Amino acid sequence: MSSDQEIAKKTVMLPIVDIAKQVGLSEDDLEQYGRYKAKLPLSLIDIEKVKKNTLILVSAISPTPAGEGKTTVSIGLAQGLNRIGKKTTVVLREPSLGPVFGIKGGATGGGYSQVLPMEDINLHFTGDFAAIEKAHNLLSALIDNNLQSKKANLGIDPRTVTWKRVMDMNDRALRHVIVGLGGRTMGVPRESGFDITAASEVMAALCLADDLQDLKRKLGNIFIGFTFDKKPIYARDLKAEGAMAALLKDAIKPNLVQTVEGTPAIIHGGPFANIAQGTNSVIATRMGLTLSDYVVTEAGFGFDLGAEKFFDIKCGYSGLSPKAVVLVATARALKYHGGAPLADVNKTDLKALKKGMANLDKHVENIRRFNVCSVIAINRFTTDTDEEVQLIIDHVAELGMKAIEVNAWASGGAGSTELAKAVAEISENCKTRYTPMYDWNSSVPEKIETLAKQIYGAEAIDFTAQAKADLENIIKLGLDKLPICIAKTQKSLSDNPELLGRPKDFVVTVRQIEIAAGAGFIVPITGEIMRMPGLPATPAANTMDVDSEGNITGLF
Repeated sequence: MSSDQEIAKKTVMLPIVDIAKQVGLSEDDLEQYGRYKAKLPLSLIDIEKVKKNTLILVSAISPTPAGEGKTTVSIGLAQGLNRIGKKTTVVLREPSLGPVFGIKGGATGGGYSQVLPMEDINLHFTGDFAAIEKAHNLLSALIDNNLQSKKANLGIDPRTVTWKRVMDMNDRALRHVIVGLGGRTMGVPRESGFDITAASEVMAALCLADDLQDLKRKLGNIFIGFTFDKKPIYARDLKAEGAMAALLKDAIKPNLVQTVEGTPAIIHGGPFANIAQGTNSVIATRMGLTLSDYVVTEAGFGFDLGAEKFFDIKCGYSGLSPKAVVLVATARALKYHGGAPLADVNKTDLKALKKGMANLDKHVENIRRFNVCSVIAINRFTTDTDEEVQLIIDHVAELGMKAIEVNAWASGGAGSTELAKAVAEISENCKTRYTPMYDWNSSVPEKIETLAKQIYGAEAIDFTAQAKADLENIIKLGLDKLPICIAKTQKSLSDNPELLGRPKDFVVTVRQIEIAAGAGFIVPITGEIMRMPGLPATPAANTMDVDSEGNITGLF
């Protein structure tokens, strides 16, 4: 059986100008990055077409180390929709180098449902992440320069500065650092640290911006800290937003590539769903809806994280509303949630499978809370038995829903046509519009409690002393009416990664609340979640190599 990388390498890609023709674009409409990649100017977006065309959201049950293949299903579904005559584009996030070199390896789908060129997309692509990183760190440098400078000094209290630096790599050693050591000319010593680029507020702002001017306004609204006399300081006070936006003038444009089957794919932005909003950019989604009748997009991790934020943040700001939700589940993930050891999830275990259905049930319940039409996609692996797949189908039928087997990895669009037919039927007949989980005008504790109890299933919420102090500042700054973006482990519905399945009677602990005024939300940080991940004991990077001719191996 060929690996993902082997399948990608033997695929004959179409020139990007041919992919563009499929969606009605000419070569003059593109800003080409070689033969197989291009950026799309924002001027192409047509809001009337955006309103008219159909958006499909793909999410999943709580993820496991075995992997659920949500991106693979998204790509396979888009290919399947094209096969049944629906003009479709898939719109996805860009991979982060942290997971690529960490635990996941490549993040461009798999098998015969991949986006290409996979090596470029997984590595530097068109430089968007680098631009975001540079814009973020420019603000960091301007802050420290103002602390050091005697001219135009804003009197910022360095103890209140919460803005860190970022890099697109998993490096736990940089979570907490001291900057400014070495003497008077080296800066003002203070505690700081690094987040991963996918957690950057600049990334979040870019993914929620309408255009470059809106992005510049958002960048100016980034909260820095307080002066010694308690005056709030924003990036605009440092006159930082213009230069930051200049660094992002190309990064704000979405990227056009293709799938293994030549389906148009737009890839843009990459915030993580466990520590940010977990969705591709509003601009990319609007671009896809401008260029095709159907758009398949995904939200990171499980429905409790990425999809909730898709609806409550992205849709809230953009006015988008998916016509259907596809919830991806796998037999092996359900067995894992049912207590099967990771090493045994490929073995038949109907008892564990039945027990693990509780996790699926909770995500279905959450979908219904948003009042959206949905279908379950069973992403089938070669080790799954017919009995296991039928058990899932029968269980979902008892919930009053339909579950459809998908073979996107092995068969691409051909293995996804049944799902495509179901999605087309659902989206064409579904008349509902999503219902937000909470009113933005509610208090911050009320909004957090609504999500924790209704979406996660928590019994209660506990705010630490630090979180309470943070909340007081948020209220004083008048930012308490913003939506919330909870940072929480993706491994569990709770804030404890060890609690699998559908945990009950647990307490969610909010240890601090960060301000992301530029992006337009606030971030309650729960449990032990870190915004700078670490590498596993055996990183995926250990298996990667490149030969003298530039051929990369191990990027699975």
